[in-house]
Amino acid sequence: MTDVSTPTTRRVHEVDVVRGFALAGILVANIGYFSDPGYAQSGTMPIPDGPVASAITALVLTKFYIIFSFLFGYSFTLQMRAAERAGASVTARTVRRCLALLVIGVLHGILLWVGDILTLYAVLGLILLALRGIKPRTAVIIGSVVIGVPTLLMGALAALSTVDPAAGEPSAADPGVAERALALATGGPLDFLTLQLETYPALVALIWAFQGPVAMAMFLFGLAAGKARLLEETDRWWHLLPRVQAVGFGVGLPGGVLLAWTANEPGPLELVGTTTNFLTSILLAAAYVATLLRTVRRFPAVGRALAPAGRVAASNYVGQSLLACLIFTGYGLSLAGTLPPIAVMGIALVMYSVLLWASARWLRTHHYGPVEYVLRRVTTWS
Repeated sequence: MTDVSTPTTRRVHEVDVVRGFALAGILVANIGYFSDPGYAQSGTMPIPDGPVASAITALVLTKFYIIFSFLFGYSFTLQMRAAERAGASVTARTVRRCLALLVIGVLHGILLWVGDILTLYAVLGLILLALRGIKPRTAVIIGSVVIGVPTLLMGALAALSTVDPAAGEPSAADPGVAERALALATGGPLDFLTLQLETYPALVALIWAFQGPVAMAMFLFGLAAGKARLLEETDRWWHLLPRVQAVGFGVGLPGGVLLAWTANEPGPLELVGTTTNFLTSILLAAAYVATLLRTVRRFPAVGRALAPAGRVAASNYVGQSLLACLIFTGYGLSLAGTLPPIAVMGIALVMYSVLLWASARWLRTHHYGPVEYVLRRVTTWS
């Protein structure tokens, strides 16, 4: 969630930098659908098996939306302070903002990217609003429970599946389904919209079910961090970053490798990998952020390059989907299904670079991105 403060209010540079960095991971995780839309229909990985798929699964999948969700909770505290300074109602502003996010998310999901996360954030944002008065320690405890219970349930399911491994294996995917999805995606604008409308409801349900608990937990962790002003007063805990890196990479990387190794092993092994990833992905995400913050302090130019995209993160999020549609779908070049995975990653790099450049250029003459402007107008009702 992006900040709604006025141009004269001091922004938290670290929040913008980390958010701009997270956008890169979000793009890498999502672009596989556009390049091979059949996976959403057939249940296979977004990029075919191979070293690229393994690297993305181990290092990217689930890690960056965790960072994004944490920043949503942190930014919520910034928005509360902005409302209090303006003498406005925190409740009214947040409800209006969440409703605007919901509408934008539905349009984004149907027209561009069926894996849209904004609708989930809009609903969970209302829950965060109801919990805004809790103390940071309580927020951490509740967040730990929210993520701990699904982890235990997944672990129990993995244990039960060992009794009859065949029972947990899905039926073989129908290749004709994936072929039809690819044909619709590249056939033309109306064909692509048909695919979107067919896929959107089921995929939204999966996102809410599987990403919802983790996102809510990270909202609460971000709320706690925002109340403690962790990203505004970094000197208090800067000395702990090497430990965060050591634990995060030491535990998180093996967890990511396990997820990649078990991703195409239906049954108990896949459940074990997914269950482990629930926890280790948070540690790996924390290590990424710690590494980024240390890098930015040593090389400030990195932060200056990333911050503009972070300031207009919602516009970048939608912009990623728009560019991907123009490249891969019937909205534009219809290149889906024609490029090897390494080429798809090359396109992701070019897209991210273009969006970084465009964000910096846009902010030379504007205070807000296009999507942020709409959100701000609805939020402040002015």
